Amino acid sequence: MATSDNPLALVTGASSGIGYELAKQFLSNGFDTIMVADGEDIRSAAESLAGLGGTPTPLQIDLAERSGSGTLQTAVSAFGKPLEAAAINAGIGVGGPFIETDLAQELRIIDLNVAATVSIAKWVARDMAARSSGRILFTSSIIARTPAPFQAIYGASKSFVQSFGQALRNELKDTGVSVTTLLPGPTETPFFEKAGLLDTKVGSEEKDDAAQVAEQGFRALMKGEGTALGGSVKSRTMGLGSNILPDAAGAAFGRRLSEPGSAKD
Repeated sequence: MATSDNPLALVTGASSGIGYELAKQFLSNGFDTIMVADGEDIRSAAESLAGLGGTPTPLQIDLAERSGSGTLQTAVSAFGKPLEAAAINAGIGVGGPFIETDLAQELRIIDLNVAATVSIAKWVARDMAARSSGRILFTSSIIARTPAPFQAIYGASKSFVQSFGQALRNELKDTGVSVTTLLPGPTETPFFEKAGLLDTKVGSEEKDDAAQVAEQGFRALMKGEGTALGGSVKSRTMGLGSNILPDAAGAAFGRRLSEPGSAKD
């Protein structure tokens, strides 16, 4: 595959929301950017970002499938140049009482948010460490810092991403590879509708701008920072405060946000 002299970046979950805005950040800063999502709309998303500086390349791959990471690795290799940055951002969720939610949906959350994250990070981190150069950004969430009633599997998956990202950062600290974990607050994306959370307090309240969150994450990545709390001052304060909450208090707070029917009248 013919390529330019621009550095190469990868963004998963790039058809909308934070992933789309991360792709815009990379492209605007001169990165040729591989944009990945499971739907056909990834093509129109990439087309809409043409002309920003770097070249966007859309790939339609279902990363929740165990073969997805290998398919992506093969496609990236075809560019003939290494990844300088990877934003492992793709994620899904589902809301509702655990005893009522669909098991297949929840296992798909684990397949995408956890298994695909690990699978992609494995080959990305190995390649970067071998070259002593590269940057990895994981998208977690402030929900990772406390138990998440009515988003139990999603919250646990984001806790995994947070822990995994920080552990990998420590392992790679002397290799020339930096690892950053982005923890957004509630952000204006299709997530809440897809997760069935529109009748909840968190789903109905005003949310942060995805472009702002992506800019904060990109800036932290380029500075080599370990953790970036994304979004408004309110969201970042919530993220800081959740660090000191006992689990029971954190769960009670999370319940008020995510319990079905808790939306404002």
